[in-house]
Amino acid sequence: MKRLPILVLLLWLCTLFYVGVFLFVGGFLLVRLEVNRTSTCADILHPGAADKGDFCLKEPRFRRAVILIIDALKADFARYNPVNAVPRPFENKLPILEEMVSSKPSHARLYTFRADPPTTTMQRIKGFTTGSLPTFIDVGNNFASSAILEDNLVLQLGQAGKRVVFMGDDTWVSLFPRGFHRSLPFPSFNVKDLHTVDNGILQNIFPTLDGDDWDVLIAHFLGVDHCGHRFGPDHPAMAEKLTQMDGVIRSVIERLQNDTLLVVMGDHGMTDTGDHGGESQKETDAALFLYSSSPLLLAPSSQVEPEVVPQTDLVPTLALLLGVPIPYSSLGQVLLPLFPLNTTSGVPLTLSQEEALWINVKQVNRFLETYSSMATDIPADRLSHLRAHFSQLSSRYLGSMHTGAPLPPQLLASMQEYLGSVRETCRASWARFNPLKMACGLLVVCGACVVSYVLAELSSVALRSGVLKPVLMGGLAVATTVAVVQLFTLGSVEASWALGAAALASELLFLWRTRRACPRGRLSPRGLLTPPLLVLLLRCASLLSDSYVISEGRVVTFLIFTLGVYVPVSLNWEGLLVPSAPADTQKPPGCHSPALPPSTVRRESTAVLVCLGVLVSCLYLSLSFHGCREEQGSCRPSAFLTPLSRMQDGRLRNLHYVLSLAALFAWAFLLLRWLRHYGNLNSAGVVTFAARCLLPLASVCMGLHWAVGAAPEDSFRNLSELISLAQVTVPRVTFGLLGLGLLLLWLDPLTVYLKTRTPPSSGTPLPPPRYRASTGISAQAELHHLIPQLYQRIRWSLEDGGTQGSEPDGRPAVEAYGLGTVYSAPLVLLCGLLGLMLLLLHPEGMALAFLMLLLQAAALLHLHASTRTLSSLQSQSNGFTVPWTPVVLWSLAASQFFHTTGHLPTFPSIQWGAAFVGFPQGHVGTTLPALLVTLNTFASHILFAVACPLLLLWPLVCEVRGSRTGRPVAGEDGDDVAMEMKLRENPQQFSSALLQLSARYLLIGGAQVLASVCAAAVLRRHLMVWKVFAPKLMFEASAFIVSSVFVLLGVSLVLRVDVAVACLFQRLLPDNSR
Repeated sequence: MKRLPILVLLLWLCTLFYVGVFLFVGGFLLVRLEVNRTSTCADILHPGAADKGDFCLKEPRFRRAVILIIDALKADFARYNPVNAVPRPFENKLPILEEMVSSKPSHARLYTFRADPPTTTMQRIKGFTTGSLPTFIDVGNNFASSAILEDNLVLQLGQAGKRVVFMGDDTWVSLFPRGFHRSLPFPSFNVKDLHTVDNGILQNIFPTLDGDDWDVLIAHFLGVDHCGHRFGPDHPAMAEKLTQMDGVIRSVIERLQNDTLLVVMGDHGMTDTGDHGGESQKETDAALFLYSSSPLLLAPSSQVEPEVVPQTDLVPTLALLLGVPIPYSSLGQVLLPLFPLNTTSGVPLTLSQEEALWINVKQVNRFLETYSSMATDIPADRLSHLRAHFSQLSSRYLGSMHTGAPLPPQLLASMQEYLGSVRETCRASWARFNPLKMACGLLVVCGACVVSYVLAELSSVALRSGVLKPVLMGGLAVATTVAVVQLFTLGSVEASWALGAAALASELLFLWRTRRACPRGRLSPRGLLTPPLLVLLLRCASLLSDSYVISEGRVVTFLIFTLGVYVPVSLNWEGLLVPSAPADTQKPPGCHSPALPPSTVRRESTAVLVCLGVLVSCLYLSLSFHGCREEQGSCRPSAFLTPLSRMQDGRLRNLHYVLSLAALFAWAFLLLRWLRHYGNLNSAGVVTFAARCLLPLASVCMGLHWAVGAAPEDSFRNLSELISLAQVTVPRVTFGLLGLGLLLLWLDPLTVYLKTRTPPSSGTPLPPPRYRASTGISAQAELHHLIPQLYQRIRWSLEDGGTQGSEPDGRPAVEAYGLGTVYSAPLVLLCGLLGLMLLLLHPEGMALAFLMLLLQAAALLHLHASTRTLSSLQSQSNGFTVPWTPVVLWSLAASQFFHTTGHLPTFPSIQWGAAFVGFPQGHVGTTLPALLVTLNTFASHILFAVACPLLLLWPLVCEVRGSRTGRPVAGEDGDDVAMEMKLRENPQQFSSALLQLSARYLLIGGAQVLASVCAAAVLRRHLMVWKVFAPKLMFEASAFIVSSVFVLLGVSLVLRVDVAVACLFQRLLPDNSR
C-alpha cells in the first residue's frame, strides 16, 4: 500500500485550499490604515491663528473624572418604569439613574449609547478611547488584544500630566501597557466568574476616591456581562448584579466633588440569550449616564438633545471637557448640551458650543486631509464634496467671528451635518478591498476544486505515475522566482504572492501531467451531472442568498432528506429493490446472469427502508436543537441549549439531566456493543483497555461533572469548596482519560486477537499449526495471503462447525477475533473517544444531539452498505469505489449537525464557555482557550471528517450479513467474503479508493468554501455583507481547515493500522515458514 504518497497528495491538496483562502481573505478583510500621529496643545488647526494652538486655549470644565464602565450595560437595564409592578430580573434595578435625572435635571442626563459593530469588548474600548471606527477583522483580536498605536484619550490625559488610575478588566492593560499612573487589572476571560473583577474593584475604588493620588479614575466592571453569558439577562443573578451596580453608583455620587464629572456607561448591549458581538440593536444599544455635583447642562432647556449618542462622540466631548486635545484620528462629534451656548452664560473661561464644535470640525478635517494623502480608498468625488463643504463652513465661521456677530443656528447645524458626512463616508470607504488579491485567491480555490475532482477520478493514475514530485518542484521554483523578483523590484517579499504563484503553478502542472497520463474517455463532463453533485450545486448556490444562509440549518436538512429519498427511488427505478425473476432453467449453467439470492435482496431492501426511516427521524428531531439568529424574529432557541446551571425550574433541570445522562451512556454502550459484536474486545492490548475501561470511566466522570455543574450555587454553601474543586478536577480527569485512550489507540491500534491451539491435558504435543487452504496451493504461496486464509479457516470452523482446516479434534488450528474489522474498529473507537471529548465542551443537553449524530451516521453507513450490495452486480467500477451519493450525504450531515449542536455562523453564537471547562479560573495564555472553543464550534465537522474512511470500510464490514449461506466449496474461496481483509489482498485498489474518497470529501467542503468566497466577492457591497456573508465565509473557511486536518488524521489512522497489520505479518511469517 502506498502510504506516503497518499498523505503527501492530500496534504498538498489541502495546502492549495489554504493558500487560496489566505489570499482572498487578505484582499477582502483588510484592516483600516492607522494614522500614527498625535494631537498636542500646540497644534494649529487650519484655518487658525498663526501664534497659538487650538486645543488648550481655555480652562477645562472639569478637573477630574470618574469613568465607570459596566460591561454589557444594555440601554434597557438603565431605564426605570415606576408603573411596572412585576419587573423582570433586569428591569428597574438601577433606580439611582432615574432619581438623579428627575430630581436634578441640570446635573444629570441619561442617553442611549450606540456602539459600532462588532460589539466585542476590545473593539468597543478602542472605539471610545480613539474615536475611530472598527473594522470587521478586528473581531478576531478580541481575546488577543495588542497595544493601541493610534492616538487615544488615555495617551492624551497622560501627556497633559493627569494621573490616570485604572482598575478592572485586564484588557485595558494590554491595550494601554504604559498609559496608567497606577493600574489594578483582574483576569477577564472567565465568563463563569461573576465576582472576582467586581469585588476587586470594590475593594479599591472607594479608598482611591477618598485619596488625592488621581485625576481620572477608570473602573471596568465585568459582572453584568459575565452574568449574561452564563445565565442570560432574565435570571435572578442578573438582578443581584444590577442591584450591586446601583449601590456602587450611589456611593460614588456621594463622594464626588464639584469639579468632578461622573460617566457611567456600557460598552455594548446583549441579546436575549446574553451574547453579543453582532450588530443587532439589542447588542449595539448601551446606556450612557452623565452626572456632576455642579450644573452639567449649561445650554437652555429648549435646546434639542440627541436621543442616541454614538460611542465615538464620547471621545471629543471628554477631551474638551477635561482640557486635553482631541485624539488625532477621532471622528466623533462633541455633545453640545454639555457646553454653554455662548461665553456670556456665567462660565466665561470655558469653551462655548460654537468654539467646541469649530475645534471639532477643524480636527476632523485635519484627519481627513492626512488620511486621504496616505490612502486612496475614499472616493474622489466624496472627498471633493467634503472639502467644498468645509471651505464653505470656514468662510461663514470666520466671517461671523470677524464681524462679531453671533453664529446663526443654521451654521451649527451645518457643522454637525459635515461631521456626520465625514463619519459616514469613512464608514463606507473603510470596507477596503484588494481586487487583485481577491481574484487571485478565488482563482486558486477554484483551481483546487478542479484538482480535487481530477484527483478523485484519477486517483489510481496519480498514485502510479508519480506525478507529485515534479509538481511540487515546479511550484517551489515559481515561488522562488516570484520572491526574487519582488526582492529586486520592491525591496521586500510579500509571502502571499509567492504562495499564490506556487499554488497556481502546481495546479496547472498537475492538470497537465494527469491529462497526459489519463486514459482517453476516463474524464467526462457527464460525470458532473449526477443527482448528488446537483444537490451539492444547490447547496453552493444557496450560499449566495442571505435568506438561505440565515435559514441554513433547515436548508441543509431538506437537502439531506431529498438525497436520502433519492437512494431507494433510484434503486427501485433500476429494479434492484425487489428480487428479480427466477433464472431460465433451460439455459446452460454458464449463461445465467448473476443475481443476488431473493432472501438477500429482501433483507437489504428492508435495511434500506429502515435506515431511511431512522435518517428521516433524526432529521426531524434535529430541528428541535437549533439556535436562533436575530434576523429570524420570533424564533425561540432550543431549551436543550440552556446549560443546567441556568435552569431555575428544579424538575425541568432534573429531567434534562436524566435525559442527558441516558444519551451519554447510550453513546458508550452502542460503541462497546458494536466492538464486542465483531470480536474487537478480546485482545489483551492497550487499545482494548481503552475501550473496555477508559471509555466507560470517562462517561461516568462526565455525568459527575454535569451533576456538579448543575448544582445551584446557593444550595450547597457548606460544600462550596468541594464543588469548586470538583469543577476543576473532574473535567480535567475526563480530558486525561480520553487523551490517554487516544494515545494508546495510536500506539497500538490493532484489535485483533490471534492464538494457536494449545496442547491437550494429556500432555501429548500437537504439531505446529498448519496454514493450508482448501485450494491446494503451495505453503510458500499461502504465506503471502496469511491473514485472509486465517480468516477463512476460522470462519468456516465457527460458522459451520466443519473440520476443514482444523486439527484432528475438530478445533481450528488458529483462532482469531476482530480480524474482519481490523481497520474500522480503531476508527469507531477514535470517534467514540473524540465524541465524548467534544461533548464535554458542550452544554449538557447536547448529549441528545450527539446521540442523534451517532444514530444518523450509522443509518447513513448502513444505507450506503445495503445500496452497495443491491447495486453490486450493475457496478462496473472496482469493488472499493465509494459513490458520490454517500460522500455528499456525509458532508452535508456535518453541516447539519453544526446547527443541531447549537452553533450558527455568527460571532455572538460562539460558545465561549467551552474555554473554561476544567479551567474555571481562566488561562494564562490564549492558545488553549482558542483550541477548546474551536473544538466546540466545529465538533460535527471533526467527527464526520475523522470517520470519513468508514464510508470505504463499512460495506466490507456488512458483507458478512450476506455470506451465511453455507461454506464455500473447493475452488470458490477466492469469491468468499473476507470483510476488510479484501483490502490486504488488493493494496493498489485500497490505496486508490482511500485517496479517491478523501479527495471527494475535500472537494465537497472546498466547493462550499468556493461558494462562500464567490458570495463575499460578488456581494461585497451588499447591505448584509458584514452581517451575513463575511461571517459565513469565516466560518466556512475555518470549518474546511478543521475538517481537512481531521480527514488527514482519519486517513493516517487507517495507514497506521495497515502498518500494524504488516508488522503482524512479519511476526507470523518467520514462525510458520519453517
